[in-house]
Amino acid sequence: MIRQFELVEKVKAYDKNVDEALLNRAYVFAMKAHGPQMRASGDPYFSHPLEVAGILTDMKLDGNTIATALLHDVVEDTVATIPEIEELFGPKVAELVDGVTKLSKIEMQTESLRQAENFRKFLLAMSNDIRVLLVKLADRLHNMRTLFYIKKPEKRRRIALETLEIYSPLAERIGMHAMKDELEHLSFQHLDPEAMESINARLHYLIEESPDLEKDMVATLTKLMSEHGIDAKVSGRIKRPYSIWRKMERQNIPFEQLSDVMAFRIKVDDVETCYRSLGVVHQQYPMVPGRFKDYISTPKRNFYRSIHTTVMGPQNYRLEIQIRTHKMHEQAEIGVAAHWQYKQNADNVEGSQYRWVRELLEILEHTADPEEFLEHTKLEMFQDKVFCFTPKGELVSLPRGSSTVDFAYAVHTEVGDHCVGAKVNGRMVPLRHQLENGDQVQILTSKGQTPSPRWESFVITGKARSAIRRHVKTKQRTEYGQLGKTLIEKACRRNGLDFSSAVITQAAKVLNLEDADMLYALVGQGTLTEDEILRAAFPGFKEDARAEGLPSVHHDWEAANDGALPISGMNQESAVHFAECCHPVRGDRIVGIRIPGKGAEIHTIDCAQLTDYDDRPDLWIDLRWEDDEQDDAFYAGRLRLEVVNERGALATIASLVSKAGGNVSNLVISERDPEFYIMIVDVEVRDVKHLNDISRTLRVSRVISRVDRVAG
Repeated sequence: MIRQFELVEKVKAYDKNVDEALLNRAYVFAMKAHGPQMRASGDPYFSHPLEVAGILTDMKLDGNTIATALLHDVVEDTVATIPEIEELFGPKVAELVDGVTKLSKIEMQTESLRQAENFRKFLLAMSNDIRVLLVKLADRLHNMRTLFYIKKPEKRRRIALETLEIYSPLAERIGMHAMKDELEHLSFQHLDPEAMESINARLHYLIEESPDLEKDMVATLTKLMSEHGIDAKVSGRIKRPYSIWRKMERQNIPFEQLSDVMAFRIKVDDVETCYRSLGVVHQQYPMVPGRFKDYISTPKRNFYRSIHTTVMGPQNYRLEIQIRTHKMHEQAEIGVAAHWQYKQNADNVEGSQYRWVRELLEILEHTADPEEFLEHTKLEMFQDKVFCFTPKGELVSLPRGSSTVDFAYAVHTEVGDHCVGAKVNGRMVPLRHQLENGDQVQILTSKGQTPSPRWESFVITGKARSAIRRHVKTKQRTEYGQLGKTLIEKACRRNGLDFSSAVITQAAKVLNLEDADMLYALVGQGTLTEDEILRAAFPGFKEDARAEGLPSVHHDWEAANDGALPISGMNQESAVHFAECCHPVRGDRIVGIRIPGKGAEIHTIDCAQLTDYDDRPDLWIDLRWEDDEQDDAFYAGRLRLEVVNERGALATIASLVSKAGGNVSNLVISERDPEFYIMIVDVEVRDVKHLNDISRTLRVSRVISRVDRVAG
């Protein structure tokens, strides 16, 4: 265990202006606070914060961060408090300690929910000061180094999985590759020891087969660089088992087919020499096609910069060679810590300056469910990346498999909300189009556009998905609320009761609901009925027998249409939606069927499916089309066509529909024989008159023998 003066001297070696008194006070305070506490290993508990501080001194971090490392567990595990920390060590150290302090005392329903809530709060603290993350990572690294002392296998696996899913990707995101590699390696030991043992055995065999390959290749590359006047430092390494296993899993290939188990690094003084070195390597060894990546001209999102190339080396081994400057190498190993401006006493340490932290904060802001947030976060951090460009040449990094909608939201939430189309490399593409490396993307927007629920089926970034879900939930609640309020008002009129906001607010209290808006939404959604609301609002209310007063397939529609609820076009996508069985269009006589949890489904009055609800009059809603001259919506009418089987028949159908002002949106051939085809065709029309006009146009064609409308 490192002694007090040794720790101070270690920090002074790289920061002569460090506050020695602060470090000494923190050392003594933490040692006394933890007192006789012991770790699972049998060591004094104080050895843990001391080791964490040691890890951070290796990264040459400032005095406040080292003091925080010494104190990071005292609030949770001892009687010390944040006000006490602030009084003794100042507000900045107190803020850092508060941010790092584990939140295990929060009572949650499940382990996953507790983990998600902890991560939400940790992210907020990290956004205020990135040093919170650095201390937390060092804390986790030492815990992982001593994880084997924990006796329960289930607990070891849980901690290892959490490390692999959250902390290792976080280390990678801030460019700390050395820490990321060690965290993954230590997690892999506990999560899949058999796989790790198997890969280690393969690596051992590889080394035995060519024991001098690494040493000889380092000597060869060093000599090669020297012969071309390049001052370079060359090193080699065998990749870690987890990195090898993950590549085998991702590419679904056996160990023998891996192309880059062995990697070499060439470190030089400047960028120009990096490219000169690359030319020398490619002159000496054949390059493997498709295995070249230039992260110097196009850095990764965590600022990682290096050239990667894979070549055919001696004995036909595929060898990965990384070329970078000494400064790039330092940054690649310790990431954000390499930028630490302790000499200038820089105050700009907010985590929110990093784009990926801002994106996670934006997801956090719009995601109510902690587990949903954690799901988005894992997806954001795990996915391989594609690099695309805006029309102005700005680089946008996205997870592989991202669509143009993901790109739009990455540019700005407003751009995503209003996108109506996209051009990729100058060519119009669907919104679900998946982007490739190097694509130039132009997003087309319209102020009238809003996010569609369909987008969620193809977007993959957390930012896009949370924005779409937020909009859809808001719109659903508004639409359900409008429908619910209308239904309650009508129920009050029907029963001779006075409707008022005060009455409904009182009913919400009786039903233990948040407010009247929630009550309206639950009625519109079908979770609550009007009668339940009336009983809560008017004590003593008894519903009358109204079954005979509701429309049904056996009821005179015209008599029931008085006082029907009006609907207009497609403006009620969530609360009111069209049935797939009969495809009602504007002008049809319609009725609504309440589907609990989904609002109302609109059917034509002669739809055969309505007979299923004859014994449930409580589910029927009287509907009519709203008188709206400005309605420019299109509706999908469904037709059944008997078509002569001859060349060009399909083109004739499409041409006739188009000339009549309609559009074929879907077509299915349900039956076929040598003479006739039976086609089910969905046609976009303005109203029932338009659909009838198209039907008449189709009937006069010689290739169509019969046209019928499909109505349930």
